[in-house]
Amino acid sequence: MFVSTAFAQDAAPAATSPDSLLQLAPLVLVFAVFYFLLIRPQQKKMKQHREMIAGIRRGDRVVTGGGIIGTVSKVVDDNEVQVEIAEGVRVRVQRPAISAIVTRTGTGSDAKDAAKEPGKGVAVKAANDGASEASGGEPASEAPPAKPAGRTSRFSKILGGKTD
Repeated sequence: MFVSTAFAQDAAPAATSPDSLLQLAPLVLVFAVFYFLLIRPQQKKMKQHREMIAGIRRGDRVVTGGGIIGTVSKVVDDNEVQVEIAEGVRVRVQRPAISAIVTRTGTGSDAKDAAKEPGKGVAVKAANDGASEASGGEPASEAPPAKPAGRTSRFSKILGGKTD
């Protein structure tokens, strides 16, 4: 007697309604937010890093992942470069371990591009820095540009700060 009533309760099919699709909407929305805020920017960053590593040339000043700054003295192969970190001290570094290119060597079109687009990471004054370091002197420090008198910044007006 109890068994027949139990089967009778299970026999009723569950009605599917459009509301069941709406229950998946928050999950899809969360996945879309994660994709556009986390996954996609990371993929772009990785692509830029791969392009930067592929473009390493002899004479570039680089920073390794450990913070060592040196000049690329030789490109060994597709996976390694030789970096001179001090005069006469050369180490072999894997390309993925290079985290940034500080200055690029200026050759032909690169020097022209540097003059047109100074924010691209190609340093125009690399020769001047090398000359001052080679002479044993300290690199010349650049003074920040002077602000015109009587001007206020945008944020100081909003925040009620002092004017220059």
